[in-house]
Parts: sequence; C-alpha cells; structure tokens
Amino acid sequence: MHLKRKWLPAGKLYLILDRQVNTDNRLFEIAEQAVRFGADVIQLRDKTGSARDTLKCFEGIARATKRRVPLIINDRVDLALVAGADGVHLGQEDIMLKDARRIIGRQSAIGISCQTYEQARQAEREGADYIGFGSVFKTLTKPERAPMDPALLARVVRDMKIPVFAIGGINAGNMAVLRDTGVRRFAVCRAICEARDIKKAVSNIKKEISGQGSLNLRG
Repeated sequence: MHLKRKWLPAGKLYLILDRQVNTDNRLFEIAEQAVRFGADVIQLRDKTGSARDTLKCFEGIARATKRRVPLIINDRVDLALVAGADGVHLGQEDIMLKDARRIIGRQSAIGISCQTYEQARQAEREGADYIGFGSVFKTLTKPERAPMDPALLARVVRDMKIPVFAIGGINAGNMAVLRDTGVRRFAVCRAICEARDIKKAVSNIKKEISGQGSLNLRG
C-alpha cells in the first residue's frame, strides 16, 4: 500500500516547520519531540534558504524523526525528489499539479494550498491528495491575508472527498470553534514551534482535536 494511503485518512495534526521561524537545530529538536508526542506529518517550509540549505535541514529532520512520520517539502518539487521526501506541498503560484505529479510520481503525496471553494474543487479534480485551506485566522506567516469565513471552511470540509487541513493562526485555544463546524484536520506552525514546552503544546492540540481539551490550556 502506498504510504500516502496509510497516513492521509488518519492524519489529524500536520506540523509545519519553518526555517524563518526557528534555527535548524531548534527545528530538529521540535521535530523529534513533536513526533514522539503525536504529530502525524511534518512539512519543511523554507521560503528564503538556498536549495543546499533546505536539503541539509530536511536531512536533519529525517534523522531527528527517524522518518516515523511522512515528511513533506513545501513548494520545491525538485528538492522533494532529490531528498526522497514523502510528498510536496504547493501554493497557487507554484508548479502546476499535473507537472508535479509527472515528476514525483503517484506514490508521493501532493498537497495544494487553497483559499477559495473553486480552488479546492479544482485541486481535487486535478488529483491533489489533500488540501491546506486558509488562512483561517490571522497569521504572521501570511500577514497580508484576512481571516476567512468559518462557514466557507466548513463547506469545503463537507464537500471535498480528499482530506482538508485547516491552516492559519490555529492554536489549542481556537480549535474548538473549528471543530464545532466539522473540521477534523489541522495544520499548525507557531503554536508548536514557538512553544517552550513542545510536549505540552502538542498534547494540548491533540486533546483539542479529539474534543477532550480543557478550558484552561495556558496554565
């Protein structure tokens, strides 16, 4: 069975490691702990680094996690292929999905960032394996984007047959609002990567995903 067929249906917590948020050594620490305490998939995001630096960081994350979860590279299909990543995540301005598929094959996962219902429909129709939909809340990663209508996210989650991960400003304190609208998959960056206690941050988010979170998460 293809790896993506195993983790995509079950994956709930998608952790984005951003080289513009943490140093590489800190990313390795976060990756190891996050996987140990329940992250289902990890994406490496590097918007400004050189190809060589991105690959070196990916290799460090692979060692830290012992590849116990799927590892995805953001934007760069070529680097995903060279690194032996489990997939690539593409934005609306990146290489077309059909071309990415031709390069990395059917066994690798391809995710697409979408901000509208029409984009989500197109991604599904063209063969995306999953969608990252947002920004749901205000986020420092995409400061130019306004938060979206939760009803739109709920509609996309309801109508798409492929997994949809809510993304953008998500933390343990606001996940219940999304969960109440039917969202079951969450992509998180700073809520984990900027936490002093990675175990606590991951555990709180996992509790919220399962609906068992407490009202006092910041104590």
